[in-house]
Amino acid sequence: MILDIIISSLINGSVYALLAIGFSLIFGVARIINIAHTAFYMLAAYGIFLGTHRLGINPVLCMLVAIVLVTLIGLISYKLFIDPIREHEAAVLIATIALAMIFQEIMLIIFSGDFRGVPSLVEGYLSIFGVKVSYQQLLTVGVALVVLAGVWVFLMKTKLGLAIRSTANDREGANLMGMNESRVAMITMGVSVGLAAFSGAVVVPLAIVNPFMWMGPLIMMMAAVVLGGLGSIKGSFVGAYILGFAQALVVFLIPMGAYLKGSVALSIMILVLLIRPEGLFGVAFEEER
Repeated sequence: MILDIIISSLINGSVYALLAIGFSLIFGVARIINIAHTAFYMLAAYGIFLGTHRLGINPVLCMLVAIVLVTLIGLISYKLFIDPIREHEAAVLIATIALAMIFQEIMLIIFSGDFRGVPSLVEGYLSIFGVKVSYQQLLTVGVALVVLAGVWVFLMKTKLGLAIRSTANDREGANLMGMNESRVAMITMGVSVGLAAFSGAVVVPLAIVNPFMWMGPLIMMMAAVVLGGLGSIKGSFVGAYILGFAQALVVFLIPMGAYLKGSVALSIMILVLLIRPEGLFGVAFEEER
């Protein structure tokens, strides 16, 4: 059971970290609370299902194409619906909620509400201390961790990553230094949606694809972001794995725990906010700004 909890924690935590970091990036740079963020995760999952089941495309190629297409959809949505009203936070919040619902209804019309599935990329399992761990689970964790490491290198070691972090810390200062804040925001939106799409791609062989699959991850992602400190990349990473571990504990140790995992995650978030309203790393982020 301990190994089951560890594997489940790594899978859930990695997916939530990818989603939460993407969400934090666009919030930090453009102050956008993008409720539609996990809807792009759903679109990628449906794109892979369509490509593998209806069109017969190679699954790996299908995943790459889905990530690119969903990222383009995200950029177009940003330019048409979000950028013109970006300075009005309430309007942006309403617009992203509407965008998520539009994507959901489109998937309902095209695919109906039936549960769908995508076959694993690799079959078989590995026995570790008598516990069967599928190769697909190991692949999902490994690829997610590699991408998270790549995101860290991108943000910390590249000029574009420096521009994103600088704009997130101080938009006015970044503009005074000659950075095109609008362009940086557009690029950040692409990176953010790309991470959401990648999350959908890596988790789809282990998930049930349906038009409402974006809602559960949205709750966990928001909880992770608030737990870590809104806008803090490091906080989003740590918060995601804390919630992933808590969720695994509840599911494996409590009867009917699968129905309580969302409630437990939100309870942890509320408890931390009562003790430390700015989140685990909120103070450091504010000081950096």
